[in-house]
Amino acid sequence: MNNIALGELVLTNARIVLANETIEGSVRVDGGVITDIGTPVRKGIDLDGDYLIPGLVELHTDHLETHYAPRPKVRWNPVAAVQAHDAQIAASGITTVLDAIRVGLDENSDMGAVEMKTLTGAIAAGTKAGRLRAEHHIHLRCEVSAPDCLESFNLLKDDPQVRLVSLMDHAPGQRQFASMDAYKTYYQGKLKLSDAELDDFTRRRNIESDSFAGPHRRAIAQACRALGIVLASHDDATRDHVEEAVALGIDVAEFPTTMEAAKASRQAGMAILMGGPNVVRGGSHSGNVSARALAEADLLDILSSDYIPFSMLQSAFSLAENVEGISLAKAVQLVTKRPAEAAGFRDRGEIVTGKRADFVHLRAEDGIPIVLTVYREGRRVI
Repeated sequence: MNNIALGELVLTNARIVLANETIEGSVRVDGGVITDIGTPVRKGIDLDGDYLIPGLVELHTDHLETHYAPRPKVRWNPVAAVQAHDAQIAASGITTVLDAIRVGLDENSDMGAVEMKTLTGAIAAGTKAGRLRAEHHIHLRCEVSAPDCLESFNLLKDDPQVRLVSLMDHAPGQRQFASMDAYKTYYQGKLKLSDAELDDFTRRRNIESDSFAGPHRRAIAQACRALGIVLASHDDATRDHVEEAVALGIDVAEFPTTMEAAKASRQAGMAILMGGPNVVRGGSHSGNVSARALAEADLLDILSSDYIPFSMLQSAFSLAENVEGISLAKAVQLVTKRPAEAAGFRDRGEIVTGKRADFVHLRAEDGIPIVLTVYREGRRVI
């Protein structure tokens, strides 16, 4: 928030979580940049021995839509929705966020590209006015099986806020919903469909996927490569899916649904992203591979909050506590350094001299990280 002048900041008596270790000491900041780490000082803000970690970098949160469209056919003021979303994001320790914006209509949504452009405009206005606590960018999540996906993508792709594009297909019988039982449970519960209505819905979704998914994937990937936008796959389940992703120039494997796909993604050099809720709950709500199992196999690079902002920080502490071989420093990398690198941010994501002073001051109580203070570029925002 730009109404507070950048100046010197000293945080003392902290347990500072670096990329590979945790040390005790102080951090000095000048002009929003870290200038010294570890040197003991007497004057400054005493953190009372609490943790100081880098500000979190979030690559995939669907949470903004829940503020803008909290109920079917209900729309909130987009500026108010962005402010509410931003406050919850920052209070969860996230200082850089890529807000996921839907591209492509299906029967599960009544929000088209025009409304999504309204939301991106509200984010840009909040950034320009200096009233957002976190730094916001855009992640276009493209439902490639939707007939209007490419048209909607073309309406949004030139927005300078766009930093990541993911290619997804939620058609039944594949990827996230390889299990038709899981598909039936999810969509019948959400859309209140009878068995006959679900059969018709499934048939139409499969026809759309067969018709549009391939051409849309190729066209969007080509456009992203030309624009220098990072590409992500979504819900890869098989080696064939991963090979297709490699051919498209994809860098990030979001939410692989099987161990096979995760191993193939690692072999292909892609960063593997999983959801914090999967870690906290102990498994996928769709019955897919457990994020904790991937962590245990050293096949997890990035954690995202997905649909619960606080799950990002909570899941990192959960892995550090429950998975052998994952220290707190390594777990924190999954929500700071690794996502920053994947999105091309070179100035943040770790507590290093010369990098941005994005910090979360927290303490752990009964295994739950309690956020006390958040700084972005040396300014206190929470």
